[in-house]
Amino acid sequence: MITTLMIIIFVLGYVAIAFEHQIKVDKAASALIIGGLGWALLAVGLFDVINIETVAEKFKDFQNWYSVKNPGKDITELKFLKYELSHHLVDVAEILFFLLGAMTIVELIDAHQGFSIITDKISTNNRVKLLWILSVITFFFSAALDNLTTAIVMAALMPKIIKDKNDLWMFAGVVILSANAGGAWSPIGDVTTIMLWIGGQVSAGNIILSVFIPSVVCAVVPLIYLSFKLNGNVTRPQIDDSSKKYEIDKSERNLIFYLGVCGLLFVPIFKTLTHLPPYVGMLLSLGVLWLVSEIMHRNKNLEIKSKLSVLGVLKKIDTATIFFFLGILLAVASLQSAGQLDIVAKYLDTSFNGQSAEGIYVINIIIGLLSSIVDNVPLVAGAMGMYPIANSGFYAVDGMFWEFLAYCAGTGGSVLIIGSAAGVAVMGILKIDFIWYLKNISFLALLGYISGAITYILLQ
Repeated sequence: MITTLMIIIFVLGYVAIAFEHQIKVDKAASALIIGGLGWALLAVGLFDVINIETVAEKFKDFQNWYSVKNPGKDITELKFLKYELSHHLVDVAEILFFLLGAMTIVELIDAHQGFSIITDKISTNNRVKLLWILSVITFFFSAALDNLTTAIVMAALMPKIIKDKNDLWMFAGVVILSANAGGAWSPIGDVTTIMLWIGGQVSAGNIILSVFIPSVVCAVVPLIYLSFKLNGNVTRPQIDDSSKKYEIDKSERNLIFYLGVCGLLFVPIFKTLTHLPPYVGMLLSLGVLWLVSEIMHRNKNLEIKSKLSVLGVLKKIDTATIFFFLGILLAVASLQSAGQLDIVAKYLDTSFNGQSAEGIYVINIIIGLLSSIVDNVPLVAGAMGMYPIANSGFYAVDGMFWEFLAYCAGTGGSVLIIGSAAGVAVMGILKIDFIWYLKNISFLALLGYISGAITYILLQ
């Protein structure tokens, strides 16, 4: 009963998020409500939930761990719930701190007009040419950085090039597709590929070789489709004269831009060398950039410092997007702790024969589509927990199941704008309407996703 009620509330909240503009309620409020209610219901019905097979196994593991760490103390269901919540909160906090650090770096670059270094080099106004240029940049940037960071950077860059809202949203939608496709084939391009890489399911070289071509197809097919649909030129925005109230030295602009970009590029390197979560590297990069900007502007007047310092740009950060992430990730985490996502994974396995090649194709395609509704991280985590690494076959290291899972989980979230971290970030920064995305971009995302999946299957 409790788990059913949790699902109903999640669905209702999801609908409220989708129709935020129609009901005039910010999506962050709906996300926080379903996140809080999900855990509240789990607390109320925890005794019944623990009887679910998958949850019972986790509870037994917790009992064994807790008894070793705290000998002689009572092991209660409430302690298990608090443990689960704290475990998920760590994962959520990692994403939020990463997002906050990246957004701050991007805003600081923007305050110093650093993006003009790129925008000045993009001279074309032709819609088709511009679409391809931005998509290619996004695709490879996502592989080098990650799809979330790249999406944030591009969301800040595009308003400097495109004025019309519909054009801006259309290009932003394609950028989301390219960011997720670019992140799928790189071991550091997406959270799910990072999980599979660190978990030992895939190797860096193999994931690049196996998933690169399907990812290219996933990104290119929507571009080809739009190339026949779009025509004419985009309208460039007028230069904001307010920036001329203070002069930004060219050397200062260049220093902040290149230092910021290098700081973002440093994050995956830092993670590879230290094996620490990416947010640690992001915060380190932000700290260095913060120090440099403080020294750079220390002798300037208060007005200029307030606009060009980190403290100044922090006021521009879209806090609502941060809260939306917090709410939706907590809501999904409550379903995971209640065992619902594990039940879905096992249902897929038994229904479609997870021991055959055809079954693996179907299961992974469905997981990819499900990742457009719920976060792809718990879905991949569930798959990793359900299928141990085998010595040979589909589930061995670099086996077909793990390769295809990396592609599907990485690109399937593009079908809905809130199905990926990149989509949520761009949605928050550019205020893209969920329904608009559903009408104009979802078909393109599905077309690219299926095309890439077929490509992978044909290459086997």
